[in-house]
Amino acid sequence: MAASPRSFVLHHTRLRPVPGLEAIRLHLADDVLSLWHAVQLEQGDPDPALPFWAVAWAGGLALARYVGEHPEIVAGRRVLDLASGSGLCAIAASQAGAAVVTAADIDPYAAAALELNTRAAGRRVAVVRRDVLDEDPPDVDVILAGDCCYEAALAARLLPWLQRARSRGIDVLLGDPGRRYLPLDALVELATYDVRTTSELDDLALRQGRVYALRPTTP
Repeated sequence: MAASPRSFVLHHTRLRPVPGLEAIRLHLADDVLSLWHAVQLEQGDPDPALPFWAVAWAGGLALARYVGEHPEIVAGRRVLDLASGSGLCAIAASQAGAAVVTAADIDPYAAAALELNTRAAGRRVAVVRRDVLDEDPPDVDVILAGDCCYEAALAARLLPWLQRARSRGIDVLLGDPGRRYLPLDALVELATYDVRTTSELDDLALRQGRVYALRPTTP
């Protein structure tokens, strides 16, 4: 019988501090490719989604650091962490004083990792297990989107949705190391950080993660 997502995450990851953000601990994989193979076997699927939830990626690391250094962005406000994965940015927002934090991800293993990681941090974060890009932007004050522009199809859906959110007065922040599908023309760069990822899939262990704000839409 297949293991529950929670049991699977616990079996295949270790709870450890995040590089550069040691106040946050996440359930992370020692070897993401081996974990991906385990997901293949568990699901009986030769090509499942990569276990993004078991890695601290460069964009999320930069965005979490920026939120920690600028808590006024989220303090007392309602925050959505989009495609949350491990929940790194959601936890950072909660630690910075956000009034309500919601993390959204469609991967059942990500949802399990989110709950385990937020519990380890002693934080209350609501988890949404559906594709919110199929809906109108929610009633929040801030949207955080770390490492969401890694493929063309997702980036093409993401930008119009974020622009609708921005047109409603929602602040939108993205974190990314400069992937090819990042819509730079729609963004304003706010900060750059040297970050150390936890995945061998990145070309360099030490990368630059950048934080961007979405430009206001033109009426």
